[in-house]
Amino acid sequence: MAAVKDTHSGDTSRNPRSKTTLVILGVVAAALFAGLCALGTWQVHRLAWKRDLIAQVDQRAHAATTPAPGKRDWRSLSFNNAEYRHVAASGTYQYDRQTLVQAATELGSGYWVMTPLQLPDGGTVLVNRGFVLPEWRKSQAAATQPPAEGSVTGLLRMGEPGSGFLRNNDPAANLWYSRDLPAIAAARGLTDVAPYFIDADAASSPGRDPAKAPVGGLTVLSFPNNHLVYAITWYALALMIIVGVVIFVREERRARRKA
Repeated sequence: MAAVKDTHSGDTSRNPRSKTTLVILGVVAAALFAGLCALGTWQVHRLAWKRDLIAQVDQRAHAATTPAPGKRDWRSLSFNNAEYRHVAASGTYQYDRQTLVQAATELGSGYWVMTPLQLPDGGTVLVNRGFVLPEWRKSQAAATQPPAEGSVTGLLRMGEPGSGFLRNNDPAANLWYSRDLPAIAAARGLTDVAPYFIDADAASSPGRDPAKAPVGGLTVLSFPNNHLVYAITWYALALMIIVGVVIFVREERRARRKA
């Protein structure tokens, strides 16, 4: 039946849709509604997980300092049970094997200074002694510093392999963009390297001018937590599906009455 002009109301009516079309549209609407609700619920679970993570990190970071895990404990370490512990370690710094990893901080663009610390039990842990500017790297280019005893306090951080957000490391060219511990160990000929590194705090690396010495204590303990906003967005879209279905059903009934 062709569309007919209603001379009284001025509206243009349309033909009712077929049952097959209605079934298809209903299935699509139900699938969209279920998918949006599932995404919203997933974000609610993520919100609970993120809040728990933030609470754990805050507790670990401000807890009393404990000895850094030794070799016998390395296998049991994970992000969930170890990240951001406040630890202390002593040993021998191997300055001739340190690695500079590109970084951007509130002090500018430069490098993290990753220096191996050989522990008394024979293991080695990489220590991020702090942030330096390119001027420091140039001044250290020709300098050679022999191994020396040292100690560090700071936050335990699990290894940071490359990801889609970071450029790939190029060990051959000595270009480092992530703190990939196995790759750094292989490039520097280190063995028995811990699966974590230590971010030195300001007490261990008290430098104030990153052009002259590493500045520690720059670990950022801030985690984005937008899951509540995401959950509300997904649920709002699901509600819009319901509103759209109600409007559609009302219009379809009106079309059938006029047909």
